[in-house]
Amino acid sequence: MSGFLFYLAAFALILGILVVVHEFGHYLAARLVGVKVLRFSVGFGRPLWARRFGLDGTEWAIGAFPLGGYVKMLDEREGDVPPADLPRSFNRQPVQWRMLVVAAGPLANFLLAIVLYWGLFWHGTEEFRPVLGAPAIASPAAAAGCEDGALVREAAGEQVQTWQEMRWLLLQRAAEQDQVELEVINPDSEIAVRHLDLSAVRRSGWEGDALDRLGLTLYRPHLPPVLGLINPNSPAEEAGLRVGDEILRIDDQEIDSWADVVRTVRQSPGKELQLEVLRDGALLAVTVTPLSVDERGQEVGRIGAAVRDSGDLRATLMITVSYGVWQALTKAVAETWDKSEFTLLMIGRMITGEVSWRNISGPVTIADYAGQSARLGIDYYLKFLALVSISLGVLNLLPIPILDGGHLLYYLVEIIKRGPVSERTMEIGQQIGLTLLLMLMAFAFYNDINRLFSG
Repeated sequence: MSGFLFYLAAFALILGILVVVHEFGHYLAARLVGVKVLRFSVGFGRPLWARRFGLDGTEWAIGAFPLGGYVKMLDEREGDVPPADLPRSFNRQPVQWRMLVVAAGPLANFLLAIVLYWGLFWHGTEEFRPVLGAPAIASPAAAAGCEDGALVREAAGEQVQTWQEMRWLLLQRAAEQDQVELEVINPDSEIAVRHLDLSAVRRSGWEGDALDRLGLTLYRPHLPPVLGLINPNSPAEEAGLRVGDEILRIDDQEIDSWADVVRTVRQSPGKELQLEVLRDGALLAVTVTPLSVDERGQEVGRIGAAVRDSGDLRATLMITVSYGVWQALTKAVAETWDKSEFTLLMIGRMITGEVSWRNISGPVTIADYAGQSARLGIDYYLKFLALVSISLGVLNLLPIPILDGGHLLYYLVEIIKRGPVSERTMEIGQQIGLTLLLMLMAFAFYNDINRLFSG
């Protein structure tokens, strides 16, 4: 499968799962309170496939336009209702039941995230240890005295086991404070405290990767350029390369580490490369042409070979994190709550101008990230699915007409004024909400296109 098709499939699967879960939340809540459901549709527009199932003859459909879905319920405002079905009409339900039906969609998204995190935390995931690479020159990390190969034990007074844990804590603290303490074990095995300035993240409007802004990078060990794996039918195999070969030169450029090999190959898609190889004490000349592979819209070179690793390095850099069943559930709930809270905070600061609107992502960027996470492994893909599900849940609860949160706002007003909102008011609200949503989508697409051309 080509890179484009793989990324598209990864995105389609995530989108399908999120839509089905969200709308199924509405569907189950409607059935629970006795509302008749007429249609359950994944996608909008003309149905490409439709079938009726169940005692109520609910139509289950797949629409032509896939970005979303809906549940159509029996409602007197949308058509004539037979007298016998009036008690099952949505508009006839008490306001608290209508609120439950509307809120059930976002709640299903949060529940999906909790279940995914629970399974991952219980099963255990292999992740990078928080080992720092050499900080960027003149960066906050360099100013704090962070060193290449230092292991972070604590961030902001909390123990961290993985790179992602450290990253998440720093993101949270960057939203609240200017400085944070990192407790590290330096390369000399000494415990030291580094005072890291976080203000650069806010000054940038949260554009780009926050850790890059701070000068924090993952440790990249020096690996000798010795081949440990040759993929079948790869350019490396066709060129005659073997496991154990040490690459000394590429096109007369001296090779010092495996990173040099990777960089040169990636920059040479479809270009013939002359390799000088040491094999069993003898020097050999090998010609290899890297395969051109699409990666995030860029053509990069691959030869189908991997570096030799004794296993000690992996044990040093990686850690498997797992929890007991109840501890995993508690952590999953906390993880979902924290990320929901952070998402809402960032939306609020985006409105006030503290966070750049360039951070808004559309389907192109989401598809890109979906593909990247899928290539990294099922654990990363499920974590990304959980994160997008949380974002969708939070977005739908915003008090914007046409979204679930807008409907909840109407019902809250109904409770306060002891009467339903007028049809005219709801109509105007729907128009405003639709305009805002279209503007948001247009801005997201603009950001996507801008990222494609600017890299």
